[in-house]
Amino acid sequence: MYRNRKHIAVLLLLIPFIAASAQEPVLSDSTEKRLKDVVVTATRRNETIPSQRLRGKELQRMNSLNVADALRYFSGVQIKDYGGIGGIKTINIRSMGTNHVGIFYDGIQLSNAQNGQVDLGMFSLDNMQEIQLYNGQKSEIFQPAKDFASAGSVYLWTRKPEFDNGKDYHFKATLKSGSFDLVNPSLLMDFKFSEKVRASFSGEWVSSSGKYKFRYKRRAVKTGEIVYDTTAVRQNGDIRATRLEGSLFGDLQQGSWMFKAYNYTSERGVPGAIVNNVWRRGERIWDNNSFAQGRIVKDFGKRYHAQFTGKYAYYLTKYVNKDTTVARIDNVYRQKELYLSTSHLYNITRTWDISAAYDLQWNQMDADMIGFVYPTRWTHLGSLATALHVGPLKAQGSMAFSYIHDKTRLAQSPDDKKVWTPALFLSYRPFKHYGFMLRGFAKRSFRMPTFNDLYYAEMGNARLKPESTTQYDLGISYKSKRHKGFLTEWGIQVDGYRNFVHDKIIAYPKGAQFRWTMLNLGRVRITGADISADMTVNPVDELFVRGKIQYTYQEAIDVTQRSDTYYRDQIPYIPWHSGSAILQAEWKSWNFNYSFIYTGERYNQQENIIYNHTQPWYTSDISLVKSLSWNKYTAKITLEINNVFSQDYDVILNYPMPKRNYRITFSFEL
Repeated sequence: MYRNRKHIAVLLLLIPFIAASAQEPVLSDSTEKRLKDVVVTATRRNETIPSQRLRGKELQRMNSLNVADALRYFSGVQIKDYGGIGGIKTINIRSMGTNHVGIFYDGIQLSNAQNGQVDLGMFSLDNMQEIQLYNGQKSEIFQPAKDFASAGSVYLWTRKPEFDNGKDYHFKATLKSGSFDLVNPSLLMDFKFSEKVRASFSGEWVSSSGKYKFRYKRRAVKTGEIVYDTTAVRQNGDIRATRLEGSLFGDLQQGSWMFKAYNYTSERGVPGAIVNNVWRRGERIWDNNSFAQGRIVKDFGKRYHAQFTGKYAYYLTKYVNKDTTVARIDNVYRQKELYLSTSHLYNITRTWDISAAYDLQWNQMDADMIGFVYPTRWTHLGSLATALHVGPLKAQGSMAFSYIHDKTRLAQSPDDKKVWTPALFLSYRPFKHYGFMLRGFAKRSFRMPTFNDLYYAEMGNARLKPESTTQYDLGISYKSKRHKGFLTEWGIQVDGYRNFVHDKIIAYPKGAQFRWTMLNLGRVRITGADISADMTVNPVDELFVRGKIQYTYQEAIDVTQRSDTYYRDQIPYIPWHSGSAILQAEWKSWNFNYSFIYTGERYNQQENIIYNHTQPWYTSDISLVKSLSWNKYTAKITLEINNVFSQDYDVILNYPMPKRNYRITFSFEL
């Protein structure tokens, strides 16, 4: 705690030099008409630290089939992609690890007590309205305690029903088809039952063989000669998946409520890694994930506001490995989760707010495995926060407390965990009439060891401590808006940051037999910078062009032990340089989109030696959209070409990604 207080005190001394971000851009009438939904990165009027955002039409044009594809365009993000439509996809923000990222679906966190990872490939964009990414935490204090707990957060907001011109329904049907035998129909229906009650139902089916050609070559380390060169078709990458989702929205006197039910079922092959020129595997996974969640928000007078949130989730996973070269596996895992939260906000003055929240979460897991310990976890989270806005200065501070109690049936339960995590966010706008901002934050966070970390057969370690992070960030931004002229809007944003990961949980060979076990041995130091710039121009009447470019530099080095051969080496799969670019043009009923992603050289193992070196890769994607309308009906045709130059590349070593591929989308609305 002393260290935490010292860090916060140091940042308080830097108040005159720390910063804030620009307000929401104000567009002219003509620009708003064409680009009202085209926002990539912006800040909300009450945000202390800005978010990165994709929403509306912009999100739909990104040549993205799922949420993971869209997140690749955010700065400071690494997506682990194991290839193909059905391949597992997880996110890492600023090199702190996947388990330090909170994924929130319509404001309530998705979780996985077994391994701490959320497969973003399960979430479609067909019903997605907005994706937000926050470093540190969301710039709000009226929220559950969980929202204060992560080192970084991704918020997925699904579409809410909107009705125009006296209509009480909305219907949208979409069909995607393309490479890899893709067939992906989806349906969205909105209904207005009354002035206070609305409903939204959506569903989709995905079918793909997952077969795509790839060329795989490897060179000898010493001679540089190609020792094998494989041209083959990716096998066992098929997927059959169904998503069903229903939501109800209602208005109360001085409040609102929401209820959502969600189900995702799938059967997919696991193509596996290509090792020793073998590319056929016998692994398959079945998923049946369901949850129901709701929220009530109520104002009690002008100063006091309350929010009540609840969720129940049931996840079933079946994993089968029929590979004859290893032990056969046929296991079923079941997870149950109950989550309840209450949060309260009080407006002391017009510029000063305080909040308090309490969350209770219960997790239970069982499996049909010999020796399984059947863990149960009770998590209590509490938070106190305050937000102050005085002239050009905004400040937000919070303190979160977590108490975790685990209990097992067939093994000794670990000690209870108690963790305090403070945070301080500041922003400053020195010039009233100019969009120049300064901002900064310091935050402490942690992630609890997963059930696999603690209890996995022969490897788990019940004595593990929570893995913690300390974050520092300083940034500047400038935003300029014009009502008329060629250049309607432009902006630039720069952030420098320093992160520390303490007690990192790693697998380590221990004992005379070098049996692997999980230990708190890792320490990582991360130094990085994110730079982004965007511009919107109106060269001729009815033509609007928007461009955005992002660049990230990261040095993420292992500083665990000086005696290690990989001491001060870059940690696996973190590139020093990465970036993306987006170019969009809109003219009448036509839209064109070009997107570019670059990931620089990396190493796939702890030691930064030539044998572990991974080459840079880049991809270019283009799409062309034509909109049609008559009477009250609208239709849209989208043509996409992904990986235009047919690059051979791996995101994860030995998991080849698809070469050039195509997709066509038809949608109809009324």
